Amino acid sequence: MALAVRRYRVEGEVQGVGFRWYVREQARSLELAGWVRNEPDGAVVLVASGEATALDVLERQLKIGPRHSMVTDVVRRELTSFDAAGLPSLFLIER
Repeated sequence: MALAVRRYRVEGEVQGVGFRWYVREQARSLELAGWVRNEPDGAVVLVASGEATALDVLERQLKIGPRHSMVTDVVRRELTSFDAAGLPSLFLIER
C-alpha cells in the first residue's frame, strides 16, 4: 500500500459547473482525504492523500471533469506525508 499526497491545480472552465462537487464525490469514492476549493483566478485547487493508485485514478478524472466543464490543464505537485498532517479524513469542499 503506497500512500501519497498530491496537490492539483485544474485550469479551464472549472468554476460554476459543479467541479468542486464532482471532485469531492470522485475523491470520496476513492477513499481519499483532503479538500478542494476555487481560486480567485478561476482555477480549482485540491490536495488529496491516499493510495497512489487511487490518486492516479483521480488525476484522470480531473482531466475529464463534470459535464459542462472544459479542463485545459492539470498541474500535479507531489507533497510529503508532512503535508498530509491536518487534512480532513473526509474529502471536503472549502469555501
